[in-house]
Amino acid sequence: MLARAGFGSRRACEELIRAGRVTVDGVAAELGARVSSHDAVVEVDGTRIPVAPDLVYVALHKPVGVVTTARDPRGRPKVLDLVDVQQRIFPVGRLDRDTSGLLFLTNDGIFAERVAHPRYEIPKMYVAEVRGKLVSGRVTALRRGIDLEDGPARAQRISVKAAKGGRALVELTVREGRNRLVRRMLQASGVEVTTLVRVAIGPVRMGRLAPGGWRHLRREEVLAVLQAARPVD
Repeated sequence: MLARAGFGSRRACEELIRAGRVTVDGVAAELGARVSSHDAVVEVDGTRIPVAPDLVYVALHKPVGVVTTARDPRGRPKVLDLVDVQQRIFPVGRLDRDTSGLLFLTNDGIFAERVAHPRYEIPKMYVAEVRGKLVSGRVTALRRGIDLEDGPARAQRISVKAAKGGRALVELTVREGRNRLVRRMLQASGVEVTTLVRVAIGPVRMGRLAPGGWRHLRREEVLAVLQAARPVD
């Protein structure tokens, strides 16, 4: 089970168990013990390992104009309309209708909580095209934190990749998921956001997925996301 999850050879996994680094339902695992992959909570060094065979993890490039909801009374296109899997899945967090980019969908509630809940502070990287001049002082202010109507917000990283003719390309990483946060941060800094794309969630990048395209996350990607989701006190 651990080997399938990406923890190396069978011998390496046995060493993890001998070292007491593997738990099943909170109890140290023993060599040779049977585990119900459907019900058990298996952890290595405190990180939960997804082992149930019917768990699904999807990376989608959400296009502009598509809503991140399971149902929409207005009949607008939804992210679930774009993905064809047998299992019943749901989007992890949200991207607003005017924002495109990387979105996870899954049927794993624990994985979804690790990605979306603020206490885990999974970094999310965006690339924005803005109209106006984002001067160095405003970039510094975004790094240090600015006040919004629902509280302070800060960019973990921000850089201006290009600027010409009153427009700029900005790369920005945040560790929160508040509604339209990146748009509001940039607008509060005196620029107008014309396009906004999320290009990465934690260690997973969108890469060459075309708008509307999707793929299954690799097992090692799922594990890397879970390992990155360390709760912040």
